[in-house]
Amino acid sequence: MKFASYRSDGRPFYGAVTEAGMIALNDIWPQWSTLFEAVCADGLGALAKAAQDRAVTHTDFEYEMVMPDARRILCVGVNFPDRNAEYKDGSEQPKFMSLFPRFASGFTGHDQPLIRPPESPQLDYEGEVAVIIGKGGRRIAQADAYDHIAALTLCNEGTIRDWVRHAKFNVTQGKNWDRSGAMGPWLVPFTDAAQLDDARIVTRVNGEVRQDDVLSRMMHPIRREIEYISTFMTLQPGDIIVTGTPTGSGARLDPPQFLKPGDVVEVEVNGIGILRNSIEDETP
Repeated sequence: MKFASYRSDGRPFYGAVTEAGMIALNDIWPQWSTLFEAVCADGLGALAKAAQDRAVTHTDFEYEMVMPDARRILCVGVNFPDRNAEYKDGSEQPKFMSLFPRFASGFTGHDQPLIRPPESPQLDYEGEVAVIIGKGGRRIAQADAYDHIAALTLCNEGTIRDWVRHAKFNVTQGKNWDRSGAMGPWLVPFTDAAQLDDARIVTRVNGEVRQDDVLSRMMHPIRREIEYISTFMTLQPGDIIVTGTPTGSGARLDPPQFLKPGDVVEVEVNGIGILRNSIEDETP
């Protein structure tokens, strides 16, 4: 069962995804007005059970960012060996992971355009897996880390490259342009370690494979990410961890190849699905 946030006739809904369309579920539990609130209440199992007895309610709809009211999104940077080597700075594999925040306003949904701002032509792509925390905790052991994951989704962690260099130590301003990235199309409940341990990320631009790697090659595996992050902050249900992108982003190609209007980017992970977005310039 997959769950998504979407709009139909201008109204927001969340529900179960089927081949025939959406099954709206937000009217069943008025206390869960969004998918984020359902996740926080450990409600994905209840949603799946309810969807089994309901008919499709919407065939004409638009996907939204999968949890548009997510409060905390933390991203792991430079998390594959080849990605570290791309920087050509002679550095060894880092002992600790790089982290930075993103905000929900920086993401759009599946089949929606990523927006290139007039301030920069350097809109880049980064295909990643995102994990949704379902059970909070502090100082979570790696052996227990997967017990805290509620669901998985996909992320194109779009970046305005020259804006990540505006300051000496942070990348936040290059990572949070409105609708510069995407997250979705849906949440896939996490039930089996193989969903992550055997996952392969493939990112395509106009059908050309640009990124292709497996999560098992991460320098900081997802179990370690959850352990490390929960050391300094208490993880809460609904938190999102964007786990890292492989080598092959546009900025690291020779010459660099940034996204432009008319391009189509697809991020695919086996067992989760395909996140697809076009590119448009911002309309003043």
